Formats: sequence, structure tokens, C-alpha cells
Amino acid sequence: MRLAVQIMLAATAALLAMPAQAQYPNKPIRILVQINPGGAPDIAARLIAQKMAESLGQPVVVENKPGAHGNIAGDLVAKAAPDGSTLILGADSLIAINPHIYAKMPFDTLKDLVPVASVASNQFFLSVNPSVPVKTFQEFIEYARRAKPPLAFASGGNGSQHQLGMEMLKQRAGIDLVHVPYRGGGLAGNATVAGETMVVLAGASNAGLLKSGQLRGLATTGKARSPLFPDIPTIGEFYPGYEVTIWLGLFAPAGTPEPIVTKLREEAYKALSQQDLAQKLNVTGALQPLILTPPEFAALIRSDHEKYGKIVKEVGAKAD
Repeated sequence: MRLAVQIMLAATAALLAMPAQAQYPNKPIRILVQINPGGAPDIAARLIAQKMAESLGQPVVVENKPGAHGNIAGDLVAKAAPDGSTLILGADSLIAINPHIYAKMPFDTLKDLVPVASVASNQFFLSVNPSVPVKTFQEFIEYARRAKPPLAFASGGNGSQHQLGMEMLKQRAGIDLVHVPYRGGGLAGNATVAGETMVVLAGASNAGLLKSGQLRGLATTGKARSPLFPDIPTIGEFYPGYEVTIWLGLFAPAGTPEPIVTKLREEAYKALSQQDLAQKLNVTGALQPLILTPPEFAALIRSDHEKYGKIVKEVGAKAD
């Protein structure tokens, strides 16, 4: 009897002495989202959180922490304990654009957060108010060149990808457009429907407006045409090399043990590989699962950080 007790006590002591990552996860996981409920990052976070919770056997809770173009949520995660219990479903704008449009950042997006897994990608739609007398992208470019005064375009805010993507197009096409910032792509799309602006470059939040005919889609910004709108050409078909692809990824605080990062990556990719999740991403958010190796994801982050840094410097964009 005494031997059995000793064995049990020894086993308990060994278990307690195991590294935290060997027992991971041993408590609920939080995924912070940098926007209010309903946008693409929120949709992706909630879908993946449900699948990961089922697989990990721990609650995975999504918390919305909007503000400062994602800096509030990003800073909370960057300063959280590096134990895998606090993550962020971050947009590329937070990681690759904010460092260039803010004079002072509360944290270093490349050093204080560690990439866990790429999650989803999307692209923007170049759309016009139906009153604009153009039916195609080529007609729009010619019309914009002749417009006096220049057409006004709506964006999701100063320094947003909506603005930077349009600035890239202005440079390539040699057109002039007047920037009118709004607080989010959804509001920018609604403003264009209302006639406050004539043109908008925005993503998933405007898909419904295109489907209903309240906006006329002329082109998309990705490498390939959108599965939702296969008849709409990409801007790259007319201006080779032009691309604005939006991506979302999971990030953890720097210093998170590699076994935990690896475990989270495996669980995220297992969830993204399930057909029902992929379908929900596409239908509800016009998103496509994005599964990259760690080197591929790191290369994408570096490339976008350099690309947006260059365009921000050229146009002098600053945060609201």
C-alpha cells in the first residue's frame, strides 16, 4: 500500500514539474479581433475559434477590441503572457501598414508578435455608383481621366489599404481622384451607394452591395478573379504586377514557446482544411483559406511591409 502511494505521489510530482507547453492548453484561449463584430477578421476568428475549441478541448473565446487601426488589440497581445492563452486574429494592415502611418507605435509589429498561422485571404473590389456612366474598367479609367473636377473615391480611412490600393492605381493609370476617408470599408461602400462619393475600393463588406446592384463592380485587386464574381476582371489583367491581396493571420506574443506555436499552427490549419469552414468563409465573408508554411508567411509579411512602406512614403499617408 505504501509503495502504491509513493508511486502515485511521484507521478503527480512529475506531472506538476512538466513544462507548461507539454500540458498546453490547460486553460481557455482568447483570440482578440481588431474590429467590431461583423467584418472579415471577426468572421474568420469566430469560425476558426469554434473548430479549435472542439479539437483542443478548451474554450476559445473571441473578443473584439477595436480602435487605432488595430493597435489597441495588437498592443494587448504583444504585452500578454507568452503562454499561448492570448492571440490576435490580425489583418495585414495592422502588421504591415500601421508602422508606416503612425508616428509612434505602442509596440513593434515585427518583433513583439510572432506569426502563428496564415488564416485567410481576400481582395478588394473597385466599384462605382451606378449613376457613373461606365460599364467596364477600361471605360472607368478613360472617364476618370476626363472628369473635371476629379471623381471622389471613398476609403476605409486615412492610411487604409483602401486608400493605398487606390493610390497605387492612380499612379499606374495616370488618373486623379479625390480621397474621402470613412471609418471602415462598409461605411465607404454605403457612402458610394448614397452618392456622397462615386468610387470605392473595398473588400468583403461590399460584396452584398455588388450582388444587389447597388454598386457596379468593375475590377478586383487580387492575382486571380474572385470566385464570387468570376466575370469581373482583375486590375492586373490591364496593369501587370498590380495586386492588393488582403490577408489575415494568427499572432501570439513574442517569446511564446515554439511547441505551443507549432501546436496552434497545426490546429489552425486542421480547421482551415475542413470543407464546411472554407465554405462559410467564402459565403459569409468572401474569404479564401490561406495555408502557408512558416517561411512563406514570413516572406509575405516582409514583402507587404516593404510595399506599403514605399507607397505610404510616396503619398504621405497618415493615420486618422
